[in-house]
Amino acid sequence: MIPWNASKHAYLHALAIAAVLLGSGAVLAQDSGPIDPARLSQIIKVLASDEFMGRAPGGPGEEQTLEYLIRQFKEVGLEPGGENGGWTQKVPLVRFQVGDNVTLRLTSGGKTAALRQGQEVMINTQRPVKRVKFNKAPLVFVGYGVSAAERGWDDFKGVDVRGKVAVFLINDPDFEALEGEAVRGKFGGQAATYYARWTYKFEEAARRGAIGALIVHETPGAGYGWSTVTAGNGQSFDIVRAQPDKDKVLMQGWIHRDAAAALFARSGLNLETLKAEARKASFKPVVLKGASLSADYGLTHARADSHNVIGRLPGVQRPGESIMYAGHWDAYGLGPADASGDKVRRGAVDDAIGLAGMIEIARAFQQGPRPARSILFAAWTAEEPGLLGSEYYGTHPLQPTETMVANLTMDVLQTAGPSRDVVLVGHGQNELEDELAKAAAKQGRTVTPDAKPERGLFYRADHFSLAKRGVPVLLLMGLGGGPDLVNGGREAGDRWVADFTARCYHQPCDAWRADWDLRGAAQDVQLLYEIGRDLASSDRWPEWKQGSEFKDVRDRSAAARK
Repeated sequence: MIPWNASKHAYLHALAIAAVLLGSGAVLAQDSGPIDPARLSQIIKVLASDEFMGRAPGGPGEEQTLEYLIRQFKEVGLEPGGENGGWTQKVPLVRFQVGDNVTLRLTSGGKTAALRQGQEVMINTQRPVKRVKFNKAPLVFVGYGVSAAERGWDDFKGVDVRGKVAVFLINDPDFEALEGEAVRGKFGGQAATYYARWTYKFEEAARRGAIGALIVHETPGAGYGWSTVTAGNGQSFDIVRAQPDKDKVLMQGWIHRDAAAALFARSGLNLETLKAEARKASFKPVVLKGASLSADYGLTHARADSHNVIGRLPGVQRPGESIMYAGHWDAYGLGPADASGDKVRRGAVDDAIGLAGMIEIARAFQQGPRPARSILFAAWTAEEPGLLGSEYYGTHPLQPTETMVANLTMDVLQTAGPSRDVVLVGHGQNELEDELAKAAAKQGRTVTPDAKPERGLFYRADHFSLAKRGVPVLLLMGLGGGPDLVNGGREAGDRWVADFTARCYHQPCDAWRADWDLRGAAQDVQLLYEIGRDLASSDRWPEWKQGSEFKDVRDRSAAARK
């Protein structure tokens, strides 16, 4: 890294050398600064070991995980940043588990057939009931299920879905829009909005009184394959709610595309034709004539309180202003055995690597002068079941979000070596990406926007819980697209993403490996360290850019930052 006190001549000279070296395939020896790839590897190796049993929230590995993180925070010199002077924040959760014997019977075309859990469908329930049972609930196709007055869009048209099972398409109405279609560009195009997310669709079904909600799974629109849908194995979590019957449908889940196509065909409908109709503002819900769904399965539920771990480095001048670094400590715990008999979903890349980066950033801060603003380090629980730990913090902040300068989140970093660029998820949202570009330039690197914004990655990580409260956020996520690797270029980077997503994402093979090259991950961690260090010693307040859905929220709290 170029020293802060470098002269202009030395600075330009260093950049010139960087350009030559990068052009020849070499990498600067110091371009990850104080971030040590070997220490990153060691932390990941511990957190992803079998002793931690997959780090499920409220599971057998939680206590050990918390103890390890607290010990690491202490060793790098942080102070407790949790509740009541401690290191943790209690997150009240309910853990739900669908029973093994799930009976789902689909009646259509005069015939009744079973839908198999994990194969044709994957359902769960987030109401505290002992049994889910309903008989012959009508099915209604609601298109993309979007109600967005500000965009002049309403898929429901006043159709009553109370007591029915609503069937949704995934993503936004313009996701597959063709040239010349009126909907093209009305939402995010290939860049998903919140209306594209499964969470929104389940929320909308509950608001309208549906008894159930099924989303047709298609990999391009969802951004992940069927194996990710089934990874939860019927287990789900939610925060404790005062009115769960109001907030949640009785049954929610996904239906495999092939099963959905067959369902529509038995009602005389064609899935592709329905999708084309759903891209029109004139679309009206379609009742599947003669089709109904019956369900009968047991459900266990129990309080499974978990904990965020929060450390703090107090600012010496303006301690009430803060920069937050964050990642999530949870993974998927123990699950069905894979082909080798392995049951532990270790979460090494997702997201022990983010925690390792955060710990190393804390270590780097301790090696330098104390910052003017406070630095927070948050290890969230329950990210995998729905960003629940960070969402709870968002509703119960321990540091005011109005005076939080930025949230810098790491969730999956690549392990394939140094790269010529850094991939940004959420391009065009706020001024932090300008800070990222400056930091990357000092490493001789560039910034590349998310290659597939249609996957909605910006809404699928814990930073989103802070963004909803107006905090400017920056997400580094290795799933955003293949980096331009020094060894192999973009093609090699894309292969890394494709391989990890297809084989190891949320699976037992997401495990520590001795042959990783973490120099690229260390580069990325260094970028966030430099951005946070610069903001911590300044009085700047990065802003959301015009057009961001979070700008108005931030603007309403402007008085707190004066």
